[in-house]
Amino acid sequence: MPWDRNAMAARAAKELEDGMYVNLGIGIPTLVANYIPDDVDITLQSENGMLGMGPFPTEDEIDADLINAGKQTITELARTSYFDSAQSFAMIRGGKIACAILGAMEVAENGDLANWMIPGKLVKGMGGAMDLVAGVQRVIVVMDHTNKAGESKVLKKCTLPLTGTGVVHRIITNLGVLDVVEGGLRIVETADGVTEDEIRAATEATIVN
Repeated sequence: MPWDRNAMAARAAKELEDGMYVNLGIGIPTLVANYIPDDVDITLQSENGMLGMGPFPTEDEIDADLINAGKQTITELARTSYFDSAQSFAMIRGGKIACAILGAMEVAENGDLANWMIPGKLVKGMGGAMDLVAGVQRVIVVMDHTNKAGESKVLKKCTLPLTGTGVVHRIITNLGVLDVVEGGLRIVETADGVTEDEIRAATEATIVN
C-alpha cells in the first residue's frame, strides 16, 4: 500500500541527524515534528520567529500564541527562543539551517521546485520557500506522487512558476523515495507493497539506474 501522510512524514523524519537545525514547510512536512526519534536531538526553526518547536499539542496543551509558519498550534521546549521574522530569515539566508523539508506542487528531474503558486488562483504570499531553497544545505520534498487527476507531479520539466532551480536533493512521495542524480532520478526505496515498476509508471521524469 502507498504511504499515507503520516507514513510519509515518519519516513522524512528518518532523514534527520542528531544536532541538525531544520525548517519544516507547510502541509505534510509539519507532521515530521511528531516522528522525530527520542534519541535524536533536532532543533526546528520556523520563519515566523521560533527556534526549538515541539510536537503538536494535545487538547489541554493548546496555546493560541504558539503557532508555526502554517498557523498551526504547536508546543514549546525548555530551550525554545523567539525573535522577529527578520532575524529568522537572517538565519536561513546565512546558511545556518541544515535541512528544509518542504511540500511541492511539482518537482523536475533536475531538482527544480515549484511550490508557491498556481497562476490564476489566490495566493496569500510567496512565503519563505524561495529563501529556504537558496539558503539551506539540503532540500527534501514530501508530496503525493500524482495529483487528483492521476497525473505525475514528478516531471521532466516543471510547468508552474519555479521556487528554485536545481535545489531539490531527495523526493519522498506516497510511493517511495527518489534522489536527484545526474541524468534524472534514482529510486532509493519503495513504499511497502509498491514496486519500482509502479513508481516508473507514475513518474514522467527520467528514472535512471
